[in-house]
Amino acid sequence: MLEKITRTTDFIRERVKTIPEIGIILGTGLGELVNEIEVEHAISYQEIPNFPVSTVHGHKGRLIFGKLSGRSIVAMQGRFHYYEGYTMEEVTFPIRVMKALGIKLLVLSNASGGLKQEFEVGDLMLISDHINLMPNPLIGKNDDKVGPRFPDMSEAYDHKILQTALKVARKCGIKVHEGVYVGVSGPTFETPAEYHYIHVIGGDAVGMSTVPEVIVARHMNLPVFAVSVISDLGVKGKIVQISHEEVIDAAAAAQPKMTILIKELFKEPLI
Repeated sequence: MLEKITRTTDFIRERVKTIPEIGIILGTGLGELVNEIEVEHAISYQEIPNFPVSTVHGHKGRLIFGKLSGRSIVAMQGRFHYYEGYTMEEVTFPIRVMKALGIKLLVLSNASGGLKQEFEVGDLMLISDHINLMPNPLIGKNDDKVGPRFPDMSEAYDHKILQTALKVARKCGIKVHEGVYVGVSGPTFETPAEYHYIHVIGGDAVGMSTVPEVIVARHMNLPVFAVSVISDLGVKGKIVQISHEEVIDAAAAAQPKMTILIKELFKEPLI
């Protein structure tokens, strides 16, 4: 694994000389945050050795380097999912590359199904913890040079940054929730019984991404901050048929709030 990481990192460093301090994964419907980035370099995933290629509508597939709120960042415009047929190592490989490139913080966004009565479509939920119902990306041989065999997950999402984000949201007048995100494999949306089960075990929102990336980030001792856009509701009496296009539309409608939150958050002393 280390050899693959090094080869990919060397390829990128030959083209990009700046060292990013924050890595961002722009999830479903949220790729337009790139419009707020002062783009210095953009590399198609197809050009990068060992990178998968996103097959999901709404995920453009570029690695972008630039500035956001004065900070040097690298952003994934489109992520990879287990349900696309990739291995968990492939899904999470870009996180390892971003860490090798120098990032000190990983920021993720996603669209998810909300499980709390007070949720409305378009709300933002700051992720405080997660429950993993997918295969763990660390299964298999461990490379101690990359991370420990048994990484601690008692603070999967950085508590200090979470509190800072809550303060920023209040200052900007943005309504946010805190909650537990449950990661499932997909690609089917949940049945009513599955929504109920996920809520009973402690979930506040459910989606098909994020958790593997967070596990790998914490394996490398990389702090994490993550936000979900509530794109549909899994609450009894509010469950309706949903399509991927509707998820994208709901997430895109929340884009202005997400953009303000992240831009203002990056002005704070995070790292």
